Amino acid sequence: MLRRDIITEDIEPQISCSGYCSLCKKEHYLYEGDARRHCVELMKTLERKQRIDLMSPNDEADPRFSTDYLFGKARGQMFGVMVCEDQDGSKVMLRAFSGQYNGVWEVDGWVAPLLNANEFDLISCDIDKKIKGLGKQIDLLDKSSSKRLQLIKERRALSKRLMKDIHSLYQLNNFKQDTGSLFEAFYNDNGIPTGTGDCCAPKLLNYAAQNNLTPLSVAEFYYGRENRSGTRLHGQFYPSCEEKCQPILGFMLCGLDW
Repeated sequence: MLRRDIITEDIEPQISCSGYCSLCKKEHYLYEGDARRHCVELMKTLERKQRIDLMSPNDEADPRFSTDYLFGKARGQMFGVMVCEDQDGSKVMLRAFSGQYNGVWEVDGWVAPLLNANEFDLISCDIDKKIKGLGKQIDLLDKSSSKRLQLIKERRALSKRLMKDIHSLYQLNNFKQDTGSLFEAFYNDNGIPTGTGDCCAPKLLNYAAQNNLTPLSVAEFYYGRENRSGTRLHGQFYPSCEEKCQPILGFMLCGLDW
């Protein structure tokens, strides 16, 4: 299988995640630092093992976690590493992947999502089936049909309700020992986009805050087939996204002022 060359050249440290906190009225940020080097090592490990269930013996590898998944129709996704310090002053390295991996929220050796996966399944399963059912009905109707317009409106309302219910599952923690909902932490008037809270930096920061770890650096890279828009390429490093991450990172980074 064709792989693009992994980008490994050294560059000056960059701010990798940042955001404005509406509670303390400050901009908070965290640099790539040493996390970039660990990301390069992680890329090499993924290339060698060709799977993400790195804690499992080879003979117990789960085919769902093969990296072939990232080079197929699903395309690639973001991965991140955070270097932290525990209360004894020892270094701790955390890993995260964005969203779900091949439909799975939690994989051993990677930090957990900001929501309870079982609650997510309970909330989304039935409504998701209704939304897909409506979609099939809509496809069978004439575009000028009043019934079609009614079903589109119904599907839109269901989708909006489902997204609000899903967003209510997210609990964000910061380094002032504050806990807030996605609605409380999100700093933007444009509405909360789908997937907010599922990227690497929020997952890593949340785990660190919950486990009394102090983040020192964080870096994220894209691994797999380039995305449809061509804005994410295999082996390249990217800062946390402006649309979904920055509006919550201010809250999540609060308390880390050096």
